[in-house]
Amino acid sequence: MWLPILGLLLGIGIGSALAIPIPGIYAKYLSVAVLAALDSVFGGLKSIIEDKFDGAVLLTGFFTNALLAALLAFLGDRLGVDLYLAAVFAFGVRLFQNLAIIRREMIANWLQKRRLSVQEAKKNG
Repeated sequence: MWLPILGLLLGIGIGSALAIPIPGIYAKYLSVAVLAALDSVFGGLKSIIEDKFDGAVLLTGFFTNALLAALLAFLGDRLGVDLYLAAVFAFGVRLFQNLAIIRREMIANWLQKRRLSVQEAKKNG
């Protein structure tokens, strides 16, 4: 479970250290693509916690979501409509849902381990 988090932190560190300037014209595309990619990462973490992880699903979802979000932003620019906001809303909602599920599962696991250790202590002591 720690490998995806380590990869995310390593990627953020490398990205911050390189400081590659992004032209303002691509800011919308990059922002929705990053949000879509983060949604995939949190979805992957959720599936690891739920023991349903599939690497192929994570990779295809990662690239498909990022490309679809960037395409939506591009299409919106061509039509003169801020379609990227739809991607921001959709991926933002999913990101927070996945984060809430991860948090609940981690707390439930922690509480279960705590109960077991208390029960074991009562048996032994």
